[in-house]
Amino acid sequence: MIHKGVANAVDALQGLEDGHTVMVGGFGSAGLPTDLIHAVLAKGSRDLTIVSNNAGYDREGVALLIAERRVRRLVCSYPLTEGAISFREAYAAGRIELELVPQGTLVERIRCAGAGLGGFLSPISVGTPLSKGKPMQSLNGRDYVLESPLHADFALIRARLADRIGNLTYHLSGMNFNPVMATAANVVVAEVDDILEVGSIDPQVVGTPSIFVDRLVRAQVRQVA
Repeated sequence: MIHKGVANAVDALQGLEDGHTVMVGGFGSAGLPTDLIHAVLAKGSRDLTIVSNNAGYDREGVALLIAERRVRRLVCSYPLTEGAISFREAYAAGRIELELVPQGTLVERIRCAGAGLGGFLSPISVGTPLSKGKPMQSLNGRDYVLESPLHADFALIRARLADRIGNLTYHLSGMNFNPVMATAANVVVAEVDDILEVGSIDPQVVGTPSIFVDRLVRAQVRQVA
């Protein structure tokens, strides 16, 4: 009988190694896999490349990993939120690299990885520093930048409910970067409120099919936003 649940968040990260690329779901505090982020710290993983919408707030989310000097490189679209103190300090000190990616471009690069595509042509960063070193192409008189797919070794995501084989549902704004990240990593770990029996979730509300999910872990605190 298939059951993808594991005992705890640290066990869920088996195979995570120093230097890996890790996608972290969430949009601000919504849909943030808090227990899994703490498990990365407990595991001792470092020199990581983190793919996230933002750099976290104070010591929440990705900011916690940055503050503990576990992140070598950050790929995100919004690193300078008001509370992103840890990132500001690390970047000013030269302890972290930043790849700044417009939010829509970030999502599409992840989607391309999940779909097995070779990238996509975008006009967004043409003529800006964000296009430096990237292939260019002109079509019908307009210039485009070739944006590459964005893969990860691990994706750490947050969902509301799962069944034991890994079908996931999301709660309100928790359905942000989580579903697309679940398609683009070698190992996908979902932190969830509850793990139910197969058949307990209406197929019409499944946000991530079980084929994308490798491990499930119950959250210590239930999701409220």
